[in-house]
Amino acid sequence: MRIVVCVKQVPDTSEIKWTENNTMVRDGVESIMNPFDGYAVETAIRLKEKYPDVTVTIVTMGPPQAKDVLKRAIAMGANDAILLSDRKFAGSDTVATSRTLAKAIKEKIGDFDLIICGQFAIDGDTAQTGPSIAEHLGLPQITYVKEVLSCKNKKLTVNKEIEEGIQKVECSLPSLICMQKCDYEPRRPLIRGVMKSNRINIPAYGFEDLGLDTSEVGIKGSPTFVSKAFRPPVKDSGEIINTPDKKEAVEILVKKLREKQILV
Repeated sequence: MRIVVCVKQVPDTSEIKWTENNTMVRDGVESIMNPFDGYAVETAIRLKEKYPDVTVTIVTMGPPQAKDVLKRAIAMGANDAILLSDRKFAGSDTVATSRTLAKAIKEKIGDFDLIICGQFAIDGDTAQTGPSIAEHLGLPQITYVKEVLSCKNKKLTVNKEIEEGIQKVECSLPSLICMQKCDYEPRRPLIRGVMKSNRINIPAYGFEDLGLDTSEVGIKGSPTFVSKAFRPPVKDSGEIINTPDKKEAVEILVKKLREKQILV
Protein backbone atom coordinates (compact mmCIF):
# COMPACT_ATOMS: atom_id res chain seq x y z
CA MET A 1 0.00 0.00 0.00
CA ARG A 2 1.41 3.40 -0.96
CA ILE A 3 0.42 6.59 0.84
CA VAL A 4 1.23 9.98 -0.67
CA VAL A 5 1.36 13.00 1.64
CA CYS A 6 1.26 16.52 0.21
CA VAL A 7 3.05 19.07 2.37
CA LYS A 8 3.81 22.76 2.09
CA GLN A 9 6.60 24.95 3.39
CA VAL A 10 5.16 28.11 4.96
CA PRO A 11 6.81 31.22 6.44
CA ASP A 12 7.42 31.07 10.18
CA THR A 13 6.89 34.76 10.74
CA SER A 14 4.19 37.39 11.16
CA GLU A 15 6.17 39.90 9.08
CA ILE A 16 4.86 38.86 5.69
CA LYS A 17 6.08 40.75 2.61
CA TRP A 18 4.36 40.85 -0.76
CA THR A 19 5.45 41.31 -4.39
CA GLU A 20 3.87 43.74 -6.83
CA ASN A 21 1.68 40.85 -8.00
CA ASN A 22 0.46 40.34 -4.42
CA THR A 23 2.24 37.00 -4.09
CA MET A 24 4.12 36.19 -0.92
CA VAL A 25 7.87 36.78 -0.73
CA ARG A 26 9.44 33.58 0.63
CA ASP A 27 13.14 34.17 -0.08
CA GLY A 28 15.10 35.04 3.04
CA VAL A 29 12.22 34.15 5.36
CA GLU A 30 12.59 31.31 7.86
CA SER A 31 10.15 28.56 6.97
CA ILE A 32 8.50 25.55 8.59
CA MET A 33 6.29 22.66 7.58
CA ASN A 34 2.66 23.75 7.53
CA PRO A 35 1.32 22.57 10.94
CA PHE A 36 -1.73 20.80 9.49
CA ASP A 37 0.57 18.96 7.08
CA GLY A 38 2.54 17.78 10.10
CA TYR A 39 -0.58 15.94 11.27
CA ALA A 40 -0.93 14.46 7.77
CA VAL A 41 2.65 13.13 7.90
CA GLU A 42 2.18 11.77 11.42
CA THR A 43 -1.03 10.01 10.39
CA ALA A 44 0.72 8.40 7.42
CA ILE A 45 3.61 7.19 9.58
CA ARG A 46 1.19 5.73 12.13
CA LEU A 47 -0.46 3.77 9.31
CA LYS A 48 3.00 2.62 8.20
CA GLU A 49 3.68 1.35 11.71
CA LYS A 50 0.28 -0.35 11.85
CA TYR A 51 0.44 -2.01 8.43
CA PRO A 52 3.86 -3.43 7.44
CA ASP A 53 3.23 -3.18 3.68
CA VAL A 54 2.77 0.62 3.73
CA THR A 55 5.27 3.00 2.10
CA VAL A 56 4.99 6.77 2.51
CA THR A 57 6.00 9.25 -0.19
CA ILE A 58 6.05 12.99 0.52
CA VAL A 59 5.41 15.59 -2.20
CA THR A 60 5.81 19.34 -2.09
CA MET A 61 5.80 22.19 -4.60
CA GLY A 62 7.93 25.23 -3.94
CA PRO A 63 11.36 26.86 -4.24
CA PRO A 64 14.53 24.75 -3.80
CA GLN A 65 14.61 25.38 -0.03
CA ALA A 66 11.26 23.56 0.25
CA LYS A 67 13.38 20.40 0.24
CA ASP A 68 13.87 21.10 3.98
CA VAL A 69 10.29 20.08 4.81
CA LEU A 70 10.73 16.91 2.75
CA LYS A 71 13.83 16.02 4.75
CA ARG A 72 11.95 16.61 7.98
CA ALA A 73 9.14 14.28 6.87
CA ILE A 74 11.70 11.59 5.97
CA ALA A 75 13.39 12.10 9.34
CA MET A 76 9.99 11.54 10.96
CA GLY A 77 9.65 8.18 9.21
CA ALA A 78 8.56 8.65 5.59
CA ASN A 79 10.22 6.45 2.96
CA ASP A 80 10.96 8.93 0.19
CA ALA A 81 9.97 12.27 -1.32
CA ILE A 82 9.84 14.34 -4.49
CA LEU A 83 10.18 18.10 -4.98
CA LEU A 84 8.34 20.10 -7.64
CA SER A 85 10.30 23.27 -8.25
CA ASP A 86 10.34 25.63 -11.20
CA ARG A 87 10.12 29.40 -11.64
CA LYS A 88 7.15 28.79 -13.92
CA PHE A 89 5.23 27.47 -10.87
CA ALA A 90 5.61 30.79 -9.03
CA GLY A 91 2.40 32.62 -8.24
CA SER A 92 0.20 29.54 -8.52
CA ASP A 93 -3.18 29.73 -6.82
CA THR A 94 -4.91 26.65 -5.43
CA VAL A 95 -6.18 25.64 -8.87
CA ALA A 96 -2.74 25.72 -10.52
CA THR A 97 -1.08 24.19 -7.45
CA SER A 98 -3.51 21.28 -7.23
CA ARG A 99 -3.26 20.69 -10.98
CA THR A 100 0.55 20.50 -10.76
CA LEU A 101 0.51 18.23 -7.69
CA ALA A 102 -2.08 15.92 -9.24
CA LYS A 103 -0.06 15.67 -12.45
CA ALA A 104 3.12 14.85 -10.52
CA ILE A 105 1.38 12.20 -8.41
CA LYS A 106 -0.07 10.58 -11.52
CA GLU A 107 3.07 10.75 -13.68
CA LYS A 108 5.94 10.43 -11.19
CA ILE A 109 4.43 8.23 -8.46
CA GLY A 110 1.80 6.25 -10.31
CA ASP A 111 -0.07 3.66 -8.27
CA PHE A 112 -1.18 4.85 -4.83
CA ASP A 113 -3.89 3.94 -2.38
CA LEU A 114 -4.30 7.07 -0.29
CA ILE A 115 -3.39 10.76 -0.52
CA ILE A 116 -3.26 12.72 2.73
CA CYS A 117 -3.22 16.53 2.88
CA GLY A 118 -3.48 19.07 5.66
CA GLN A 119 -6.92 20.69 5.91
CA PHE A 120 -5.50 24.22 5.77
CA ALA A 121 -2.26 26.04 5.03
CA ILE A 122 -1.60 28.79 7.57
CA ASP A 123 -0.34 31.18 4.86
CA GLY A 124 -3.57 30.93 2.85
CA ASP A 125 -6.25 29.18 4.88
CA THR A 126 -8.37 28.35 1.81
CA ALA A 127 -8.74 24.58 2.39
CA GLN A 128 -9.01 24.17 -1.40
CA THR A 129 -5.83 22.40 -2.52
CA GLY A 130 -6.59 18.92 -1.15
CA PRO A 131 -10.15 18.75 -2.50
CA SER A 132 -8.94 20.13 -5.85
CA ILE A 133 -6.30 17.37 -6.12
CA ALA A 134 -9.06 14.82 -5.53
CA GLU A 135 -11.14 16.43 -8.27
CA HIS A 136 -8.25 16.38 -10.77
CA LEU A 137 -7.60 12.70 -10.05
CA GLY A 138 -11.26 11.66 -9.84
CA LEU A 139 -10.96 10.46 -6.23
CA PRO A 140 -13.48 10.27 -3.38
CA GLN A 141 -12.48 12.62 -0.58
CA ILE A 142 -13.11 13.14 3.11
CA THR A 143 -12.27 16.48 4.72
CA TYR A 144 -11.88 17.55 8.37
CA VAL A 145 -10.52 14.14 9.37
CA LYS A 146 -9.46 13.80 13.01
CA GLU A 147 -8.26 10.18 12.96
CA VAL A 148 -7.83 7.27 10.58
CA LEU A 149 -9.34 4.19 12.21
CA SER A 150 -8.43 1.62 9.56
CA CYS A 151 -7.07 1.44 6.03
CA LYS A 152 -7.22 -2.07 4.58
CA ASN A 153 -9.03 -4.31 2.09
CA LYS A 154 -9.54 -1.32 -0.23
CA LYS A 155 -11.60 0.46 2.43
CA LEU A 156 -10.80 3.52 4.55
CA THR A 157 -12.53 4.31 7.84
CA VAL A 158 -12.03 7.66 9.59
CA ASN A 159 -13.42 9.90 12.28
CA LYS A 160 -14.46 13.22 10.73
CA GLU A 161 -15.10 16.42 12.66
CA ILE A 162 -18.53 18.00 12.11
CA GLU A 163 -20.41 20.76 13.92
CA GLU A 164 -22.35 18.29 16.04
CA GLY A 165 -19.24 16.31 17.07
CA ILE A 166 -17.48 13.35 15.44
CA GLN A 167 -18.83 11.34 12.51
CA LYS A 168 -17.51 7.92 11.45
CA VAL A 169 -17.12 7.74 7.67
CA GLU A 170 -16.10 4.95 5.29
CA CYS A 171 -15.03 5.16 1.66
CA SER A 172 -13.31 3.02 -0.93
CA LEU A 173 -9.63 3.27 -1.86
CA PRO A 174 -7.92 4.97 -3.58
CA SER A 175 -9.09 8.20 -1.98
CA LEU A 176 -7.92 11.50 -0.52
CA ILE A 177 -8.34 12.86 2.99
CA CYS A 178 -7.59 16.23 4.59
CA MET A 179 -6.39 16.19 8.20
CA GLN A 180 -7.57 18.51 10.92
CA LYS A 181 -5.58 19.00 14.12
CA CYS A 182 -5.51 15.57 15.73
CA ASP A 183 -5.62 14.49 19.35
CA TYR A 184 -1.97 13.40 18.91
CA GLU A 185 0.98 15.61 18.03
CA PRO A 186 3.45 15.06 15.16
CA ARG A 187 6.55 13.25 16.41
CA ARG A 188 9.98 14.81 16.62
CA PRO A 189 12.58 13.34 14.27
CA LEU A 190 15.13 11.00 15.86
CA ILE A 191 18.86 11.17 15.15
CA ARG A 192 18.80 8.10 12.90
CA GLY A 193 15.91 9.64 10.96
CA VAL A 194 17.84 12.88 10.46
CA MET A 195 20.87 10.91 9.27
CA LYS A 196 18.69 9.03 6.79
CA SER A 197 17.16 12.26 5.47
CA ASN A 198 20.63 13.70 4.86
CA ARG A 199 21.71 10.63 2.87
CA ILE A 200 18.62 10.07 0.75
CA ASN A 201 18.39 11.47 -2.78
CA ILE A 202 15.29 13.62 -3.29
CA PRO A 203 14.48 13.99 -7.01
CA ALA A 204 13.30 17.39 -8.23
CA TYR A 205 10.97 17.84 -11.19
CA GLY A 206 10.28 21.02 -13.10
CA PHE A 207 7.71 22.27 -15.56
CA GLU A 208 9.06 20.35 -18.55
CA ASP A 209 9.20 17.06 -16.60
CA LEU A 210 5.44 17.07 -16.00
CA GLY A 211 4.26 17.81 -19.54
CA LEU A 212 2.05 20.71 -18.53
CA ASP A 213 1.22 23.72 -20.68
CA THR A 214 2.36 27.20 -19.62
CA SER A 215 -1.30 28.21 -19.43
CA GLU A 216 -1.87 25.61 -16.69
CA VAL A 217 0.73 26.67 -14.14
CA GLY A 218 1.90 29.75 -12.26
CA ILE A 219 0.11 33.06 -12.60
CA LYS A 220 -1.09 32.23 -16.13
CA GLY A 221 -2.78 29.08 -14.88
CA SER A 222 -4.38 30.77 -11.87
CA PRO A 223 -7.95 32.01 -12.38
CA THR A 224 -7.92 33.69 -8.98
CA PHE A 225 -5.62 36.47 -7.80
CA VAL A 226 -5.02 38.58 -4.70
CA SER A 227 -6.34 42.08 -5.36
CA LYS A 228 -5.25 43.40 -1.97
CA ALA A 229 -3.24 42.11 0.97
CA PHE A 230 -3.35 43.77 4.36
CA ARG A 231 -2.93 43.05 8.05
CA PRO A 232 -6.21 43.32 10.00
CA PRO A 233 -6.17 45.90 12.79
CA VAL A 234 -5.38 44.64 16.25
CA LYS A 235 -8.51 44.58 18.37
CA ASP A 236 -8.53 45.42 22.06
CA SER A 237 -8.98 42.45 24.34
CA GLY A 238 -12.29 42.07 26.10
CA GLU A 239 -12.92 43.16 29.67
CA ILE A 240 -14.94 41.37 32.32
CA ILE A 241 -16.94 43.54 34.71
CA ASN A 242 -16.66 41.81 38.07
CA THR A 243 -19.41 43.06 40.35
CA PRO A 244 -22.27 41.15 41.99
CA ASP A 245 -24.58 44.15 41.71
CA LYS A 246 -26.40 44.06 38.35
CA LYS A 247 -27.32 47.75 38.46
CA GLU A 248 -23.73 48.76 39.13
CA ALA A 249 -22.53 46.46 36.33
CA VAL A 250 -24.91 48.14 33.86
CA GLU A 251 -23.76 51.60 34.95
CA ILE A 252 -20.09 50.63 34.46
CA LEU A 253 -20.87 49.11 31.04
CA VAL A 254 -22.77 52.20 29.87
CA LYS A 255 -19.93 54.45 31.04
CA LYS A 256 -17.33 52.43 29.14
CA LEU A 257 -19.44 52.37 25.97
CA ARG A 258 -19.79 56.15 26.13
CA GLU A 259 -16.05 56.55 26.64
CA LYS A 260 -15.49 54.61 23.42
CA GLN A 261 -18.23 56.64 21.70
CA ILE A 262 -20.16 53.44 20.98
CA LEU A 263 -23.11 54.71 23.00
CA VAL A 264 -24.16 58.37 23.06
